[in-house]
Parts: sequence; C-alpha cells; structure tokens
Amino acid sequence: MYRKPVLTMSQARLEISQWLTYYNAHRRHSTLSYLSPIEFEQQHHMHARLSLAA
Repeated sequence: MYRKPVLTMSQARLEISQWLTYYNAHRRHSTLSYLSPIEFEQQHHMHARLSLAA
C-alpha cells in the first residue's frame, strides 16, 4: 500500500479494499503470462472444464 495518512478506520478499510481489488483483478504478472491473477484462474478453470468434456 502507498504511504498515505489514514484518518479513520473506515478510510483504512476502503484503502485496503481498493488495493486488494487492484492486486487481484488488475495487476499483471509476468509469471502468469501477463494476466492478472483472476484472469489466470478463470483461464485455468475453463481449460480444466474443457479437458473434462473431451
């Protein structure tokens, strides 16, 4: 998280929630073929379902 002053617990919760959303939904990772963790997981589940159907 970025170093910014947080004045209230509600503000802290909001900042943490926004950071987690970025980290899990938007951040690209080179180890995951430049997909976000959520995109990688969705792709993995789709391939697993297609393998079971074949």
